[in-house]
Amino acid sequence: MNLPNKLTMLRILLIPIIIVVYVLRNYIGDLTFTIMGIIFIVASITDYFDGKIARSRKIVTTFGKFMDPLADKLLVLGSLMMLADYYSINQNGTLFMWLPFWIVFIILARELIVTSIRLVAVGEGRILHASILGKYKTAFTMVTIIYYFFLMPLDILTLNIVGVVLISISLILTIGSGFDYLVKNKDIILESI
Repeated sequence: MNLPNKLTMLRILLIPIIIVVYVLRNYIGDLTFTIMGIIFIVASITDYFDGKIARSRKIVTTFGKFMDPLADKLLVLGSLMMLADYYSINQNGTLFMWLPFWIVFIILARELIVTSIRLVAVGEGRILHASILGKYKTAFTMVTIIYYFFLMPLDILTLNIVGVVLISISLILTIGSGFDYLVKNKDIILESI
């Protein structure tokens, strides 16, 4: 197994560790989201380097083409699901939900649609690469998740409002990149009907 694929596998292995930290949040306490954020950053860095190394060394593999985007989706969606699951009591004593579930649902739906189109294309012997808008969406969503891990636990109104703005932009990029993907690959969809 080459180095880029090892980095992809490392990213996949870090996902259950983030989940375990979240599940043990009552025992870990205040450091829970900081630990999750650090693990998420390490995983995100592997995403950057596996692609860069694979392209520079010209060792792009079918395994990497399939597993790299899958690892990204598992990392991002898993983190978003945990953030949507989390409620906290803010300084006013009211229950505060960090991330509405419907945002995660829309992001998940977009990923399933795009992945389905890719699978149909693979069945026809074609490999579809991520668009530049899709890459921006992924990068911005990762930055948003890091913001949520490190700054939302501070429970400061201004920081919470910034978090809502960031996740809203992520959602807009998700919908826009999904629509862009559908339009650019409509021939694959129409041929498969």
